[in-house]
This record gives sequence, structure tokens and C-alpha cells, in this order.
Amino acid sequence: MVLFFDIDGTLWNYKNEIPGSTKEAIKKARENGHHCFINTGRSRAFVHNKELLGIGFDGIITACGTMIEYNGDIIYRRNIPREDAIRTVDTVRRYGFLPILEGNEHLYLEIDDFKDDMYGAKVIEEMGDKLRGIDECYGNWEIQKLSCATKIPVSERDKCFDELSDLYDYIIHSDSVVEMVPKGYNKGTAVLKVCELLSEDVKDTFSFGDSINDKEMLITAGVGVAMGDTYHDLSEYADYITSPLEEDGIYNALKHFEII
Repeated sequence: MVLFFDIDGTLWNYKNEIPGSTKEAIKKARENGHHCFINTGRSRAFVHNKELLGIGFDGIITACGTMIEYNGDIIYRRNIPREDAIRTVDTVRRYGFLPILEGNEHLYLEIDDFKDDMYGAKVIEEMGDKLRGIDECYGNWEIQKLSCATKIPVSERDKCFDELSDLYDYIIHSDSVVEMVPKGYNKGTAVLKVCELLSEDVKDTFSFGDSINDKEMLITAGVGVAMGDTYHDLSEYADYITSPLEEDGIYNALKHFEII
């Protein structure tokens, strides 16, 4: 089997705390011969926590399927072309969006845009010296996707989406937070790509997630497992709802399906 795990709300909580049962479950799954992949919306620059990576994974999928690593090697990466990136930044800013540009080596944002924002503050703290300013690096960003905070009316937000509809699919987390992912890419396409690379049948895959950006991988995998007690209701897309993250959700699901 090939197992795909989201990070935030699935492997760890908002404080980046990973249950011991989750670590044990993934270790046992790998010992039993199953491949385990991270499959996250975070870009690779934002996946560097030593405790998380220390769990041990065969591969890491980042930025909603636009970059794939296997056994420590990058085997696929799709960057947003420079002209498209500049057009994107100029357009979202014109509409009052506050962008975070997400890449392999760096995240780019303007600290003043997020200094009073709880999520922005978390990003700034976690990124450390991997953080860069959008303006100081203008046009020279290496990025795979972006996220934006916005407080404008939904009707105006959607006008911005329309202007960039040739470039992106949108994952709307709330009225004030949106992910912009290059068209044709999502966590589900990554599941298919990994199966192709490993010569595995997609029927022999499991995915684990808690958020609306996990929708496609829950649908695509042979079995989609949603975490219990989450912000988004994923019951429409999941085959199984496990217990919450902090109530041994990953361990209980892997035990239920006799993977461990």
C-alpha cells in the first residue's frame, strides 16, 4: 500500500504537536512494507520541522502536488513561470489581497501585511531565515503556488479569481483565506503521479486529511480517511471518518484497516 498524509490537522495540531501514537503508527506501517508520503499544501520551504521529518517518510509531496520527492530526490517540480508570477502578484495586490508566495527554498511575504495576523505570525516564526520579502525579490521568486489573505467582499474577490482563471484553481478555506494552485494540480493528481512512478495501483492507496484542500486526494485514493472533529466537513468525500488527531486518529485508522 501507499499511504498519503496531510500535515496540518492530520499529522500535527496548530501547535505543531505530533501524537506519539501517530509516530508509532507510521513507523509500523513502513516496517510492514507500506510506502508513506507526506502530501501537503505547504511548499517544501515550509516543511523543515525536524520532529516531523524524523518520523520517517519515503517521500514528500508539497505545494498541492506541484513538487514530489522520493527517497530524498526531487523527481518532479513545476514552478510558476516568471511572467505569470509577476502578473499574479500585481493582480492580487490590485484587489487588496495580501499574498504569501510559496517555493522550494523560500516563502515570500511582506511582514507588515501579517504582523497582526495569527496565521501570518506563525508562518513568520516558523520560517526564520527562509523568509524573504516580496518586494526585495520582485520578479525573482521561485514559487510553486501562493496563498492570500483578503478582507474584501466576496464579489470583488471573485473578480480577481476571474482575471486569473486561466492560471489557477482556487481552494477557498474561508471568506478571508484562499489558496491559488496552478491549474491541473492538486493533492489528488500527486497521488496518481506517485502511483505511476512506483508502478502501484491507485486502488492500493490510502489518504488522510482534514481540510478542503485534501478533497481531491480523499476522492482519488483507494480509501480516503478524514480526521474526526475538523473545521471542514469532509464526509462527502471520505470513505471513513477516524477519531480526531489528538485521540489517536491516525493510529486508529491504520489499525482499523489492518495496515498495522
